[in-house]
Amino acid sequence: MTEYEGTSPVLRRYRGTKIDSWKFNLNGKGKSMTEITRALVARVGVDLSKRVFQVHAVDRSGRVVQARAMPPDRFYAWCAGLPAGCLVAMEACGGAHHVARRLQLQGLDARLIAGHFVSPYRMAGKRGKNDANDAQAICEAAGRPHMRFVPVKTVEQQGQLAVHRLREGYKQERTALINRIRGLLAEFGLVFPRSPEALRAVLASVIEDAGNELPGVARLALQRAHLHWIDIELQMAWCDERIASHVRSDERAKKASTLLGVGPTTASAVVASVGEFKQFANARQFGAWMGLVPSQNSTGGKARLGRITKRGDDYLRTLLIQGAKSAVMSAGKRSDRISQWLVQLKERVGWQKAVVALANKNARILWAVLTRDVAFDPDHVPPVPAARGGGKLQPAA
Repeated sequence: MTEYEGTSPVLRRYRGTKIDSWKFNLNGKGKSMTEITRALVARVGVDLSKRVFQVHAVDRSGRVVQARAMPPDRFYAWCAGLPAGCLVAMEACGGAHHVARRLQLQGLDARLIAGHFVSPYRMAGKRGKNDANDAQAICEAAGRPHMRFVPVKTVEQQGQLAVHRLREGYKQERTALINRIRGLLAEFGLVFPRSPEALRAVLASVIEDAGNELPGVARLALQRAHLHWIDIELQMAWCDERIASHVRSDERAKKASTLLGVGPTTASAVVASVGEFKQFANARQFGAWMGLVPSQNSTGGKARLGRITKRGDDYLRTLLIQGAKSAVMSAGKRSDRISQWLVQLKERVGWQKAVVALANKNARILWAVLTRDVAFDPDHVPPVPAARGGGKLQPAA
């Protein structure tokens, strides 16, 4: 019986390689089979869930070393035996940043991949979706030379983003509650203007008015809804205060809030979501990451540009678009260079395109301001680029 007989097919596959020089057996003399197996791992794909992690590990040649499911505590113990700097890739999902931070503390190269980059590799030659196929697809996608990874967020970034997520949830809950109150009042013939302020101003008096046909139980229900509305407003005010405090204490957020159409909420969210802006090579790459660049459908040398791609963080893009709408509406009241450009652009291409153009411009300015550590100047004139021949470009006749 040879030293490879009785071992796993994974180890027998390496007969004739440098493993032959390793002294191991299963009785504790030398290296164990588990240690040797983990030493062969070059890349790991992990499909995360709450109670079990599906692992797919390959060596440098792409051959499968291990494919199995593990509970989280056993997974971390297994990762402790991986070679230092081993690539461990996961899909960017709930809890992925926490797992990536723990793996980085163990000396591993933890990476996160956006889900839409994993999907093309999941169904290649396979039918059905399961955890094993997902882990294999993640492992395959992580090995692509031009794969783009999601930066791992720090604890502070996630803490600040928790305030934003909470505020967004309260805002949606408030909208649903207002619509519910309007629907209940409309059942009794009570219709009011659309704005929340108009409804808030008359709601208490309507509930107390004995002249309408509201029954007693409906008045009690509306009182409960009114108190719930007040409580939501208080919770949103607390979130706004925490966001304003973050802007006051963070120099980068303070600089970002000086842009036209970028308020405290947008500035705080951008800084907390992106973290290190130097991960983007240029301003256009950051705009593309935000999903604010036009999509392409080009062929035969003909460039066809369509609508914006809408990739990246929906929340950040929504904030930039909403801020740009406010800036475009008030552009005629200002005399700075950007506002004059907005007025001309709005007349030339229309309202909506001008809004998207300003949002894209603000994304690029944010990258420039926060990577070069300079103050925002709305009257800034960019330098004239040099011609390819080395001389300066001449103005058109």
